[in-house]
Amino acid sequence: MTSAEPRWLDDEQAEAWLALVSILEVLPAALDSQLTRDADLTFFEFLVLVQLAEAPGHRLRLSDLAAATHTSLPRLSRVVARLEADGLVAREADAQDGRTRHAALTEAGWRRLGEAAPGHIDLVQELFVAPLSRTQLKQLERIGQRLLAVLDPASEVLAQTRRATGGRPGLSRPPTPSQD
Repeated sequence: MTSAEPRWLDDEQAEAWLALVSILEVLPAALDSQLTRDADLTFFEFLVLVQLAEAPGHRLRLSDLAAATHTSLPRLSRVVARLEADGLVAREADAQDGRTRHAALTEAGWRRLGEAAPGHIDLVQELFVAPLSRTQLKQLERIGQRLLAVLDPASEVLAQTRRATGGRPGLSRPPTPSQD
């Protein structure tokens, strides 16, 4: 820690920062509210299901799933336990290493994801897509990529989803296991 004077934000920087922080505070509650009402899922649980839907074989090692959802293993374990109790995912031992556990999307998980996705996409359209022009969306994508290059240089967060280009289950196409 240095005793040098902080590099204070100018007014334009402060306004941009406050806009982003305000979005970060308001958006998660809006997403959670809709998903809880429509599908009895939190946004985080929805992300877990989406990551499993995107994964090869619709299963991921728990450590990879934790990285993809940017959470700790203990938090992920609690969420996976709830999803498992609801029959939406199954925990499985790795065939080569019995100490390693995977989460796999079940048929019930596919159905719940299918129930949750339309309302979620409607909300994304309303809150994110409709207020912005195509040019602004492209600018926001480029801004997001620049920030993520600093915040997530290994590109672990939502890795499968961000790498996909031809339809993402529950985001740009209906989530069905037969479309792999």
